[in-house]
Amino acid sequence: MDTQPLPCRTPVAYASADDFAENTIRILARLGYDILSPEKFEKVRGGSEGDPDRQPDVFIVDESRMCELPESDSARDVPIVMLVRSGAAPEGDPRVVASVKPRVGMHDLYRVLQQVLEDHPRTSPRIRTEMPALCGVSDREWNATLVSLSENGCLLRSPDPVPLGSHLQLAFEVPGSGTVHIKAEVAYQLLPDLGLVFSSVAPRIREGIARYVAESLLCEDPASPPPSG
Repeated sequence: MDTQPLPCRTPVAYASADDFAENTIRILARLGYDILSPEKFEKVRGGSEGDPDRQPDVFIVDESRMCELPESDSARDVPIVMLVRSGAAPEGDPRVVASVKPRVGMHDLYRVLQQVLEDHPRTSPRIRTEMPALCGVSDREWNATLVSLSENGCLLRSPDPVPLGSHLQLAFEVPGSGTVHIKAEVAYQLLPDLGLVFSSVAPRIREGIARYVAESLLCEDPASPPPSG
């Protein structure tokens, strides 16, 4: 959860648009995963600034379209995320590293792509914020600011120091969900901020935060830098 640049990855999808939940491709593009059709990838690779030897970072393949994958030796080294309707990916093909069900959503596909492609994977996307928050430890309360947020945690800018490992109560307003109250632990410091991991989050609250993050990513300027933490 430290500062990381957005990945710049190009998955190529042998699948239909209906195999992805609404806005999944748009949001993942904002997160550095530009999912292209095979035809569009060939145009990019063969363009004036393209690289004819370039390969996709990963194939996302409908199980019924495996026969369409390119046969070159370099393409055979590209990992495959399979879209499986029958319940499980077929065994015996070492290229298949993960499987998901069609109509896959942004959060599930993000987790898979992170695990398959990144050295330091994250479980959920995050956004930059300037959200006022009320912090509490024992009988002490103070005001702070959330500077980034995901469904699993946040980066907190606090005027008061909080030791690593401390457990605190956090209250902040999530648009569309109202004020939420969450228990959190100070897991790391990213000076001058504190990295908090949420614990015992009610499903309703987690879903509300995840929905707000996804909606914010759709509205975010794609040219702006990624959030820290």
